[in-house]
Amino acid sequence: MSDLAATYRERFGGGGRLRVVRGPGRVNLIGEHTDYNGGYVMPIALDMAVRLAFVPEDEPAVTLWSEQFGQGATFSLDEPEPEQAPHWLRYPMKVAEVLAEAGVQLRGLKAVVSGDVPVGSGLSSSAAYEVASALALLVAAAPDLGPGPADAVARAHGMTTAQLALLCQQAEHRVGVRCGIMDQFISLHGRAGHAVLLDCRDLSSEAVPLPTGRAKVVIIDSAVQRKLSAGAYNERRSQCEEGVARLRKFDDGIRDLRDVRADLFEAHASSLPEVVRRRCRHVVGEIARTLESAAALKDGDLARFGALVNASHDSLRDDYEVSGPELDLLVEIARGVDGVLGSRLTGAGFGGCTVTLARPESVEPLRRAVLARYPKETGLEPRIWVSEAADGAAVEA
Repeated sequence: MSDLAATYRERFGGGGRLRVVRGPGRVNLIGEHTDYNGGYVMPIALDMAVRLAFVPEDEPAVTLWSEQFGQGATFSLDEPEPEQAPHWLRYPMKVAEVLAEAGVQLRGLKAVVSGDVPVGSGLSSSAAYEVASALALLVAAAPDLGPGPADAVARAHGMTTAQLALLCQQAEHRVGVRCGIMDQFISLHGRAGHAVLLDCRDLSSEAVPLPTGRAKVVIIDSAVQRKLSAGAYNERRSQCEEGVARLRKFDDGIRDLRDVRADLFEAHASSLPEVVRRRCRHVVGEIARTLESAAALKDGDLARFGALVNASHDSLRDDYEVSGPELDLLVEIARGVDGVLGSRLTGAGFGGCTVTLARPESVEPLRRAVLARYPKETGLEPRIWVSEAADGAAVEA
């Protein structure tokens, strides 16, 4: 916080009570491309986060200095979006817009934005930024709020953190990214030492213990910028919807692929076009794997959990076809290291990161194996992090 405070004083001078809020990034342990099919996901909040250090202002304007982009910008709370707004400014602008529509009486602020969630790697830097921006705006509107978790801030404005997550998701949709709810939800609901099993249909959730003393979460950035085009993403969503329409003929209670039982799918898979069959097989299987993974963690069965993580990647590679040679190579390297329990791509695919569950003594051998092979075979430099499962968003000062 001291660096943020110093930067704030340098940019904006003294005066006023300096507040600090944090929105963490996330990595999804298992449950990929299940969210828009009404299924389950199981992410953790990361100890990497976006922070805003700010002082509320009486003027109805938000002035931000972005450490990452090395530039400042301002938007008015009373006027339409400026035509030449930098892209990074659009996230807090849209957050302010949806909060105002929800009835929050916003006040202005001046803030420094800083963070260590890598951009473009599939670790939800945008959701972390949206959540931190939302907390800053809500605290500025109720300045008597003290430090504490996000739910206290939400309650002070008559909403739940689930409702706040939906507002932040809506803001990202307005920026132009049709994301699911997982990213904003886990940023607000993370719990230290736990994964969160989230039902994407009704937003009910359950904290599942993650025994980090016996296994570490290792995130490896492939250095391939995610390039899941809107066309490829929408194509897969349409294929899932086609599968639902066809399978509903055999059970009119099916709303999403989440409702398709494994036995019903096996009995009627041959009625689906081959590509649709493979897409649906991934989703039906992934939902089952996610629920089984939560049960495995509750039982402390890390070997079983790791096997399910491996099966998830294989399905994403073969049936959903959202992997790529670089991600497959990282998974191959990881699985060849003694003490690695499971490894898979995480996020939408076509680049970004892998997530690996490894015994603590295997983290360094894994790091060495990746650095020895991956740059030589791809010409790319990976980044490697070991992250704890962290608490969700909060007011830190």
